[in-house]
Amino acid sequence: MTVLLVALGGGAGAVVRYLAGRYIRSYRSVPVATLAVNVFGCALLGALSGATLSPESFALLGSGFCGGLTTYSTFAVEAVGLTRIRRPLSGIGYVVVSVVAGLAAAWAGYTLTS
Repeated sequence: MTVLLVALGGGAGAVVRYLAGRYIRSYRSVPVATLAVNVFGCALLGALSGATLSPESFALLGSGFCGGLTTYSTFAVEAVGLTRIRRPLSGIGYVVVSVVAGLAAAWAGYTLTS
């Protein structure tokens, strides 16, 4: 049953990520949609981690939805892609902002619910 909950949550998260990519445009080649879903996913997962949830709820929302929503592989490919199009400072900035904002969002989410 838990695997099904993770799959359902993951599917929903992936759909939200897809829609964000369709409707949130890049700014000066910086992939804002990926940054936005990753930071939001960090905040949500932090909040879920601090909350008192059943294992089933965490499987659906934490592992499933947040796992489907956030994407390290796309983040990495986009960071490398910025360097490949001769925008290395944008690539470095994207990596730094993503990591710092993601950690801060996870900490804030956790703090709000613990």
